[in-house]
Amino acid sequence: MLVADCFVLAPIDMRFEVLWRKAAGGDDVPIVSWEHHFEPNADNPNRAQSHDFRGDGARVGPNATGDQLIFRYTGLTQGTIPMAWIPNGEGERAMGRIPYLALP
Repeated sequence: MLVADCFVLAPIDMRFEVLWRKAAGGDDVPIVSWEHHFEPNADNPNRAQSHDFRGDGARVGPNATGDQLIFRYTGLTQGTIPMAWIPNGEGERAMGRIPYLALP
């Protein structure tokens, strides 16, 4: 599960990806990804928006020393504001949660 609480300053489409990067090199192995359209919170732009994403990911392994789990988020649309989607780093102070990834 991905908790992606955020601030949205302008409409934007986002992609979230979890990848396995092997220490031995080669391509990143996709585990799970999500795409979502976000709109600004018109009622209170200073309050974090809550978003949870769930998905079944690919099984990876065996792992080796130096392997990395990569979380990548990418804006897919070019809006009028360069940072239209901002992860909630304020946590409860913004009435939300700091984003995290929960693995089974």
